[in-house]
Amino acid sequence: MITVNREEAAKLLLEQDKILILMHKSPDGDTVGCGYALAMALRKLGKQAQPVCSDRIPDSYRYFTDFVPEQVFEPQFIVSTDVADTKLLGDKTGVYRDRIDLSIDHHGSNRAFAGYGVTDASAPACAQLMPDIIEAMGVEIDPQIANALFTGLTTDTGCFCYTSVTADTHRTAAYLMDKGADAGMINRLMFETKSRARIELEKLAMASLRFYCGGRLALICITTEMMQQSGAQDNDTESIPSIPRQIEGVQVAVTVKQKGEKDYKISLRTTDEIDASAVCAALGGGGHRAAAGCSFSGSLEEAVETIVGLSAKAIESAAV
Repeated sequence: MITVNREEAAKLLLEQDKILILMHKSPDGDTVGCGYALAMALRKLGKQAQPVCSDRIPDSYRYFTDFVPEQVFEPQFIVSTDVADTKLLGDKTGVYRDRIDLSIDHHGSNRAFAGYGVTDASAPACAQLMPDIIEAMGVEIDPQIANALFTGLTTDTGCFCYTSVTADTHRTAAYLMDKGADAGMINRLMFETKSRARIELEKLAMASLRFYCGGRLALICITTEMMQQSGAQDNDTESIPSIPRQIEGVQVAVTVKQKGEKDYKISLRTTDEIDASAVCAALGGGGHRAAAGCSFSGSLEEAVETIVGLSAKAIESAAV
């Protein structure tokens, strides 16, 4: 992969048309916000651009996704936003894994899978990179684009609570608000509004809570049965992994979510002393120091035993 800066990435985009924008599966606010913001910006230049995801985009983002009606075309240039590894694309968009021309990302664990890549691991959200790229294309950021990018910024920083947040993050947020982002509405929807099904799922998940390492490790499970019993959808689980980290004394919060009969998604949220991405890397995953994930195939008991063992070693090493 050839590393490019934000201005060079903008130049590449200006030279292209019929641009397909890939977002990762189990879409969160950052991948959706960046994908749709980029599509809106490219369309303002008269280009064809379409964001796509293997999974359904949650209705909670309709306040900006509704501004991007579907376009159908044969892609000539393919971009990924907030995708660290092509394994994260999923079945629908995975067919493009070997054709990605430009990667825009903020993960230090980025696998360098694209022809060109702009990556800034110091940014807590991919959305922090996007305003520079969009404006380098000569596009004025309007309220819809600002809403999309502010969504990515606030969701990937836990409403600006994570230690990865910098002064530049706040400056970017203020800039997007100046451009028309409705910060109050977005934060209320993302952090203070929960469906009845989400509350029911939280109750079931917290009933599974277990502690290890003298209370420094907290683990919860989300099974297919819990999802069915609560009526929850995938997007209802997005911020649940952060809940166990709120418990006093917990350094590592683990969520094991069932994705298939013997397939599990493991999410880690950690305090400053523990590198979550290093723990998940042992199972082929990655992410950020305070938030990372990986996959596991086997039984639930095996998944729990494996991730608890790896996390316990990290806790012990941090205590030395």
